Amino acid sequence: MKKSGDFQATRSASRRRVAIVVETSLASGRDILLGIARYVREHQPWLLYHQARSLEEKLPVWLASWEGDGILARVQTPAMARALRQTGLPVVDVLGVVEGSGFPLVHVDDRAVGEMAAEHLLERGFRHFAYLGIRRENWSHIRQEAFRAALESRGYPVTVRSEPRHDLESETWELHQTRLAQWLSRLPKPVGIMVCSDQRGSQLLEACLRAGLRVPEEVAVIGVDNDEPLCNVCQPTLTSVLPGHERTGYEAAALLERLMRGALPPRKPTLIAPIKIVTRLSTDFLAVDDDAVSRALCIIREHAVHRIRIDEIASRVGVSRSVLQRRFRASLGRTLNEELIQQRLKVAQQLLLESSLSLTEIAERSGFEHAEYMANVFRARLNRSPAGMRRRSIPGAVIGRGET
Repeated sequence: MKKSGDFQATRSASRRRVAIVVETSLASGRDILLGIARYVREHQPWLLYHQARSLEEKLPVWLASWEGDGILARVQTPAMARALRQTGLPVVDVLGVVEGSGFPLVHVDDRAVGEMAAEHLLERGFRHFAYLGIRRENWSHIRQEAFRAALESRGYPVTVRSEPRHDLESETWELHQTRLAQWLSRLPKPVGIMVCSDQRGSQLLEACLRAGLRVPEEVAVIGVDNDEPLCNVCQPTLTSVLPGHERTGYEAAALLERLMRGALPPRKPTLIAPIKIVTRLSTDFLAVDDDAVSRALCIIREHAVHRIRIDEIASRVGVSRSVLQRRFRASLGRTLNEELIQQRLKVAQQLLLESSLSLTEIAERSGFEHAEYMANVFRARLNRSPAGMRRRSIPGAVIGRGET
C-alpha cells in the first residue's frame, strides 16, 4: 500500500516541467506571465521553473542540464536561440526578434498595433504625424511601417525618428533630451506622435517639457504596452495601446502543450490582436479649429451608440445640416456618417473582445440597426467578420495573419 508521500511524489512526477524564460522587468513580460499562469490554472498543472530576470539577461545556468519537458521564452539573441535549441526540448518564442530561430512564434500583431494608434490620432483631428522608434528592432519597425502606411494612404506624411536601444549608454541624459527636444521643435504643430513603447513615451514627454511644448495641444503622444505605473507617472499621463500580451502568454502556453504532446509546430506565427486604446491626458484633445466641428465630435462620441441622427447633431450644435456636413468634411476629411459608423465600430470591437454578448446584443449596444449590417461594416472596414475578431479573444484559439 502506497503512503501518502509516495502518492504525492507520483502525482508530481506526472506533471510536465516547463521553464519560463520571460522577463519580469517590463510590463509586456509580466502580462505574458499572467497569461501563462491563467492557462496553467485552467488546463494543465505544470511544474513551472521561473525566476525574476530582465529582458537581456543570459539564460539561467541550470537550463543547460535541466531535464524538463518544454520552454516558453522571449528569445532575445541568436546565442540564446542556439542554447535553447541545444536542449532538444519544444520551445515557443513570445518575442520574435531572432529571424530564422526555427521556433514557433506567438506574438502581438504589431501591424494592427500601428494601425490602431494611427486611427486614434486621426480621430482626434491631427494632420501632422511622427513616429519615435528603436533602431534595428523588428517589432518597432513593423509598428512604424503600419502606422505610416495607415496615414500615408490618407495623404498624411509621417516623420520618423529611430534611436539606438542603448542610446543612454553612449550619451548623457541631458544630451539625449536636448536632441529629442530639438527634433520635436522642428515638427509642424499640432502633431500626433506614436512611440514604439511606453518607455520611449515617458522620455518623449519629458523632452516636450524641456522644449516648452504643450501636451496634448501642440504634441499628442500615444505609446504601447499600457504599463500603468509608467503611463501614470508621466506628465501628463500617457495614452497607450493595450496590445494583448496576456493573451499572447495564454496562447503560447496552449501551443507548447500541443507540442509536448507531439503535435507539429505551426508554419505561420500566431498573431494576437491588440485589445483597445487606454486614453489618458497625452491625447485628450481634438485638433480642430472649427468650434462647431469640435462640438459635433463630442456629441458623436457620447451618443453614437444611441443611434443619434445627423439632423439632431446639427440641431444640438446650432447650425444647419448642410453647413455642418461641409465644415466637418473640410476639417476632418470625412463625413458625419463615417464618423458615426467609426465610433459604433469601436464599441462593437471592444464588446467582441471583452464580453460574451451575442452578435445581436453587440449590434444593439453599439448602435447598429442589426447584426447583419454590423457584419457588413466589419468586412468593408476591417476585412474581417465579427465572429473572426471574436475568435481572437477566445483562449486556446489559434490566430493567423489574414483571418477573416
